Amino acid sequence: MKSNTEKFGKTPHQPSLWTRADALKVRADDPTTTQPLVSANFPVLSDEVFIWDTMPLRDIDGNITSVDGWSVIFTLTADRHPNDPQYLDQNGNYDITRDWNDRHGRAKMYYWFSRTGKDWELGGRVMAEGVSPTVREWAGTPILLNEQGEVDLYYTAVTPGATIVKVRGRVVTTEHGVSLVGFEKVKPLFEADGKMYQTEAQNAFWGFRDPWPFRDPKDSKLYMLFEGNVAGERGSHKVGEAEVGDVPPGYEDVGNSRFQTACVGIAVARDEDGDDWEMLPPLLTAVGVNDQTERPHFVFQDGKYYLFTISHTFTYADGVTGPDGVYGFVADSLFGPYVPLNGSGLVLGNPSSQPFQTYSHCVMPNGLVTSFIDSVPTDETGTQIRIGGTEAPTVGIKIKGQQTFVVAEYDYGYIPPMLDVTLK
Repeated sequence: MKSNTEKFGKTPHQPSLWTRADALKVRADDPTTTQPLVSANFPVLSDEVFIWDTMPLRDIDGNITSVDGWSVIFTLTADRHPNDPQYLDQNGNYDITRDWNDRHGRAKMYYWFSRTGKDWELGGRVMAEGVSPTVREWAGTPILLNEQGEVDLYYTAVTPGATIVKVRGRVVTTEHGVSLVGFEKVKPLFEADGKMYQTEAQNAFWGFRDPWPFRDPKDSKLYMLFEGNVAGERGSHKVGEAEVGDVPPGYEDVGNSRFQTACVGIAVARDEDGDDWEMLPPLLTAVGVNDQTERPHFVFQDGKYYLFTISHTFTYADGVTGPDGVYGFVADSLFGPYVPLNGSGLVLGNPSSQPFQTYSHCVMPNGLVTSFIDSVPTDETGTQIRIGGTEAPTVGIKIKGQQTFVVAEYDYGYIPPMLDVTLK
């Protein structure tokens, strides 16, 4: 059987570029691309755990799916430690900021359920302790496979290394709630290869995570998006004319931007079950622009491919900047070429007055965007903050051609289903 690279030639496609010229067009606080202010009086989903990346249960086409009338979300979750001595300050008070900042090292996959698409009730761990092969369970995607309630959870197994994996289980419903069964055997799928995607050996600050499988609406093949960095030793990348783009005089200097090498990766399945994958060259690269293109995902609309990804201010390269938030690109076919939405790529950014209020946005096919609350100022100077670790208000956006517009704001953690599956 020929590999897909053999079928398509040595280079199946040329990655599209997010250029420095594109990034220079990013404008914070544009009302059409800025998340509404989050109140410091936000409700907390749980006093027992922090949650951040939220992964709604969906089908392979991207539709947010409920089961027997129950909505289900998966979240990266970590216990809060208000009484742990290592998180008490010198006066014996709980240092929630330090506890929150340490959460990634103990991230586990939990699930929640709801009859209303909000008012989430904690279900518990997805996998029992010891099932996942690594210390950390990082973000991915839960896919409802059929009317028997089978679910494939694709996620990132981290430390040691970083491996895209999946685990299969099943949703069970009653009149009173949802439970998950199975999720006992984790199958490794693939890791960074060092040829197309940077490895830890090439860069200690690498990224390789966030699997998002989908079926291409045009060719019906099974693919997967993921976050990566362009292969090569850290600092060896060239930021040439193509990566710079059409910049005005005075903006040709790229500084140390060769260290920023983010990309949106793609793989194609060799089978129909998603057990055997082949990595392809990146769909999009951001060399010289940004070092993280996290949680990439698609919305398929009007025959177009809307590619969304999240990124931070602190991961931008020298000479360019933008708010924490979600960025987007659009193409007429899966392999591009992609152009940045709104001219710059910025789709929904935090306001400059509250630059860290929300993150990890997920754009759903109905135009709703979910995210989590990171930290919100509680005074006018911004020196006092309130840590979130809970669901943010959902935002509605309109996608029209190569533009997007903020058009609505909804309740905290509002993730309504687009379709309901009755289990058999």
